[in-house]
Amino acid sequence: MITENEVQNETQLFFVKVYGWMSVALIVTGFIAFWTSATPQLIDLVLGNNYIFALLILAEFILVAFLASWIMRMTPLTAGVVFILYSILNGLTISVIFLVFTTDSIASTFFITAGTFAIMSLYGFFTKSDLSKLGNLLFMGLIGLIIASAINLIFRNEMLDWITTFVGILVFVGLTAYDTQKIKKLNIIGNEGTDEDKKEAIIGALTLYLDFINLFLKLLRLFGKRK
Repeated sequence: MITENEVQNETQLFFVKVYGWMSVALIVTGFIAFWTSATPQLIDLVLGNNYIFALLILAEFILVAFLASWIMRMTPLTAGVVFILYSILNGLTISVIFLVFTTDSIASTFFITAGTFAIMSLYGFFTKSDLSKLGNLLFMGLIGLIIASAINLIFRNEMLDWITTFVGILVFVGLTAYDTQKIKKLNIIGNEGTDEDKKEAIIGALTLYLDFINLFLKLLRLFGKRK
């Protein structure tokens, strides 16, 4: 019989892997974004051609869907490679932030995001409250956010842009706590060290990585200083 202490230890080990994968992906994304912004040829390739940029965005969606849907049929190595490949593509597409915002404001916003993320993720990990109802509301908010953002690509309304920014911050702050709790509940106790355990950690890392990146971009819209 597994004791409560053993459950806690295994859960902590699992989240070390989750946060480890997430951290590696964030480092890769940040490095690729900065390197791309500092390389004129890459900037011309990625941002100078709308078709290539659209293909990169499409490739990101495909990789996320592929990883989420098929991860249990992959080896841990394949899942890890797909995740890192996604973080590379994401770094290419968000490299534009280094052309629009000052490096200092990007750095300060990153630390604001990291602090906010840490607080909300710890809350999601330790709280005894069931956040599933909050998750349903946040999911509906996310769908509305996506629709509003898509509409604003056409109308380019500044007021709607600011509304989606503030709503986006609230949604991704909430999702950080909700997703952390969900990942904790989905972790199968007794699986420590197995291939399934490794793949569960990768999909959990992907989920929190997406929360972090989206929260960072929304906060950058609010706090970033333009060049």
